[in-house]
Amino acid sequence: MIHRIDTLTAPALAPFASLTEAQLRSRLDPSRALIIVESPKVITSALRAGLEPVSLLCEEKHIAGDAAEIIAAHPEMEVYTGSRELLASLTGYTLTRGLLCAMRRPAQPSVAEICGDARRVVVLEEVSDSTNIGSIFRSAAALGFDAVLLTRNCCDPLGRRAARVSMGSVFLVPWTWIDNPAEELKSLGFTTAALALRTDSINIDDPELEDAPRLALILGSEGWGLPAATIEAADHTVCIPMHHTVDSLNVAATAAIALWQLRPRNAL
Repeated sequence: MIHRIDTLTAPALAPFASLTEAQLRSRLDPSRALIIVESPKVITSALRAGLEPVSLLCEEKHIAGDAAEIIAAHPEMEVYTGSRELLASLTGYTLTRGLLCAMRRPAQPSVAEICGDARRVVVLEEVSDSTNIGSIFRSAAALGFDAVLLTRNCCDPLGRRAARVSMGSVFLVPWTWIDNPAEELKSLGFTTAALALRTDSINIDDPELEDAPRLALILGSEGWGLPAATIEAADHTVCIPMHHTVDSLNVAATAAIALWQLRPRNAL
């Protein structure tokens, strides 16, 4: 049903207009948790992945344009529309392609569930920038990695910005939270490789890594990399050779290079 609005104060618009992402997660009642997905492409990716839409907020011109197929495919969804000027007044929201969709947050699988048949996974520890999270998910999807695992001090992959930067890849690659990456993944038969600049690091193109039947790449925070305990617990410490006195790369760039080098060989 389509509702034309001239104010953003209605309770039904709270997910778009006033609730923070922490409030949307609704930790006290996970069955009511929501995410906000932005832009037609990302919304379509989420719907194809089976997420349940609750409501759509879009500019009037998109009712018969970019939103038309989404609305037609989900006639039960509440649709709210208003002028571009009204929607632009949303605090913290600059609409991309004029569409926002509130969806039920999917339940997270266990580490064992998503790693059952996995050969290549990427692990993120303390990665707190949503742009980096989105970029890494996009690389993981493009390069054939089976899953992304995140420690609980990473930012939320289903946050609006991370999902948009990933171009919907957060809905394509299985992911979940992990508490003790090296221990849990070793117990599942993975060789673990921590990306870190140390004198005992092996190069990213080492045949032992490429030949590992099950490999988990572990990357650390933007500012200080991986904790020493994580590095010590890993099977290998791995580096990307550097030149011109450059000592490191952004974590998203590091991930793209490492995932390409150590991708499943039949993935592309």
